Amino acid sequence: MSVFHLAYTVTDLESTRRFYGSLLGCLEGRSSETWVDFNFFGNQLSLHVGEVIKSSNSSSSVEGVSVPMPHFGCVLDWDTFYDLAHKLQSKSVKFIITPNVRFLGRPGEQATMFFEDYSGNSIELKAYKNLTEVFSK
Repeated sequence: MSVFHLAYTVTDLESTRRFYGSLLGCLEGRSSETWVDFNFFGNQLSLHVGEVIKSSNSSSSVEGVSVPMPHFGCVLDWDTFYDLAHKLQSKSVKFIITPNVRFLGRPGEQATMFFEDYSGNSIELKAYKNLTEVFSK
Protein backbone atom coordinates (compact mmCIF):
# COMPACT_ATOMS: atom_id res chain seq x y z
CA MET A 1 0.00 0.00 0.00
CA SER A 2 1.21 3.49 -0.84
CA VAL A 3 0.01 6.63 0.90
CA PHE A 4 0.34 9.90 -0.94
CA HIS A 5 1.89 12.86 0.95
CA LEU A 6 1.12 16.40 -0.11
CA ALA A 7 2.14 19.67 1.57
CA TYR A 8 0.28 22.92 0.90
CA THR A 9 0.21 26.34 2.54
CA VAL A 10 -2.70 27.83 4.46
CA THR A 11 -3.35 31.23 6.02
CA ASP A 12 -4.04 29.98 9.56
CA LEU A 13 -4.52 26.75 11.48
CA GLU A 14 -7.82 27.60 13.18
CA SER A 15 -9.82 27.89 9.94
CA THR A 16 -7.84 24.98 8.48
CA ARG A 17 -8.91 22.71 11.33
CA ARG A 18 -12.53 23.81 10.88
CA PHE A 19 -12.46 23.13 7.15
CA TYR A 20 -10.58 19.83 6.98
CA GLY A 21 -11.56 18.46 10.38
CA SER A 22 -15.11 19.65 11.04
CA LEU A 23 -16.40 20.15 7.49
CA LEU A 24 -14.63 17.42 5.50
CA GLY A 25 -14.36 15.01 8.43
CA CYS A 26 -10.61 14.38 8.09
CA LEU A 27 -8.86 13.15 11.23
CA GLU A 28 -6.08 15.36 12.54
CA GLY A 29 -2.62 13.90 12.99
CA ARG A 30 0.53 15.55 14.27
CA SER A 31 0.80 19.31 14.45
CA SER A 32 2.84 22.21 15.71
CA GLU A 33 2.19 25.94 15.98
CA THR A 34 2.90 26.32 12.24
CA TRP A 35 1.52 23.17 10.60
CA VAL A 36 -1.03 20.38 10.92
CA ASP A 37 -1.37 16.95 9.28
CA PHE A 38 -4.68 15.43 8.27
CA ASN A 39 -5.73 11.99 7.11
CA PHE A 40 -7.10 13.25 3.79
CA PHE A 41 -9.18 10.22 2.78
CA GLY A 42 -6.31 7.82 3.45
CA ASN A 43 -3.51 10.17 2.38
CA GLN A 44 -1.26 12.48 4.39
CA LEU A 45 -2.00 16.15 3.86
CA SER A 46 0.41 18.53 5.62
CA LEU A 47 -0.82 22.09 5.82
CA HIS A 48 1.74 24.75 6.74
CA VAL A 49 1.07 28.39 7.54
CA GLY A 50 2.56 30.51 4.79
CA GLU A 51 1.86 32.38 1.58
CA VAL A 52 -0.91 30.59 -0.32
CA ILE A 53 -0.45 30.02 -4.05
CA LYS A 54 -3.56 31.45 -5.67
CA SER A 55 -5.37 29.41 -8.30
CA SER A 56 -6.34 30.76 -11.67
CA ASN A 57 -8.54 29.41 -14.41
CA SER A 58 -6.41 27.33 -16.69
CA SER A 59 -6.64 27.71 -20.44
CA SER A 60 -6.72 23.94 -20.65
CA SER A 61 -10.09 22.36 -20.09
CA VAL A 62 -11.70 19.05 -19.31
CA GLU A 63 -14.77 18.39 -21.44
CA GLY A 64 -14.95 22.11 -22.21
CA VAL A 65 -14.80 23.21 -18.56
CA SER A 66 -11.85 25.30 -17.37
CA VAL A 67 -10.43 23.90 -14.15
CA PRO A 68 -8.49 25.83 -11.48
CA MET A 69 -4.75 25.33 -11.45
CA PRO A 70 -3.03 24.35 -9.29
CA HIS A 71 -5.34 22.04 -7.39
CA PHE A 72 -5.10 18.85 -5.38
CA GLY A 73 -7.64 16.24 -4.45
CA CYS A 74 -8.56 12.66 -3.99
CA VAL A 75 -10.51 9.82 -5.58
CA LEU A 76 -13.36 8.69 -3.32
CA ASP A 77 -15.78 5.83 -3.69
CA TRP A 78 -19.06 6.72 -5.42
CA ASP A 79 -21.28 6.80 -2.30
CA THR A 80 -18.75 8.73 -0.21
CA PHE A 81 -18.45 11.32 -2.99
CA TYR A 82 -22.20 11.94 -3.09
CA ASP A 83 -22.57 11.92 0.70
CA LEU A 84 -19.84 14.56 0.95
CA ALA A 85 -21.27 16.57 -1.98
CA HIS A 86 -24.65 16.72 -0.21
CA LYS A 87 -22.98 17.72 3.06
CA LEU A 88 -21.02 20.52 1.37
CA GLN A 89 -24.15 21.74 -0.41
CA SER A 90 -26.10 21.75 2.88
CA LYS A 91 -23.31 23.85 4.45
CA SER A 92 -23.52 26.33 1.53
CA VAL A 93 -19.97 25.69 0.34
CA LYS A 94 -19.32 27.73 -2.79
CA PHE A 95 -18.33 25.39 -5.61
CA ILE A 96 -15.93 26.37 -8.36
CA ILE A 97 -17.42 23.47 -10.36
CA THR A 98 -20.60 21.98 -8.92
CA PRO A 99 -20.84 18.20 -8.47
CA ASN A 100 -21.38 16.68 -11.88
CA VAL A 101 -20.56 13.63 -14.00
CA ARG A 102 -18.10 13.83 -16.88
CA PHE A 103 -17.17 11.28 -19.54
CA LEU A 104 -20.73 9.98 -19.20
CA GLY A 105 -21.11 6.47 -20.61
CA ARG A 106 -17.43 6.29 -21.57
CA PRO A 107 -14.41 4.65 -19.96
CA GLY A 108 -13.36 6.70 -16.96
CA GLU A 109 -16.87 8.03 -16.23
CA GLN A 110 -16.50 10.09 -13.08
CA ALA A 111 -18.30 12.38 -10.70
CA THR A 112 -16.27 15.47 -9.83
CA MET A 113 -16.51 18.70 -7.87
CA PHE A 114 -14.16 21.61 -7.24
CA PHE A 115 -14.18 24.00 -4.29
CA GLU A 116 -11.71 26.00 -2.21
CA ASP A 117 -10.64 25.57 1.39
CA TYR A 118 -10.82 28.62 3.68
CA SER A 119 -7.30 29.65 2.57
CA GLY A 120 -8.18 29.61 -1.13
CA ASN A 121 -6.55 26.28 -2.09
CA SER A 122 -8.49 24.61 -4.91
CA ILE A 123 -9.57 21.04 -4.24
CA GLU A 124 -11.01 18.46 -6.61
CA LEU A 125 -12.79 15.42 -5.25
CA LYS A 126 -13.90 12.77 -7.69
CA ALA A 127 -15.29 9.26 -7.86
CA TYR A 128 -15.22 6.79 -10.72
CA LYS A 129 -18.29 4.84 -11.69
CA ASN A 130 -15.92 1.89 -12.16
CA LEU A 131 -12.80 2.28 -10.01
CA THR A 132 -10.80 -0.01 -12.33
CA GLU A 133 -11.04 2.76 -14.97
CA VAL A 134 -9.04 5.38 -13.02
CA PHE A 135 -6.24 5.20 -15.61
CA SER A 136 -8.42 4.48 -18.67
CA LYS A 137 -7.64 6.17 -21.95
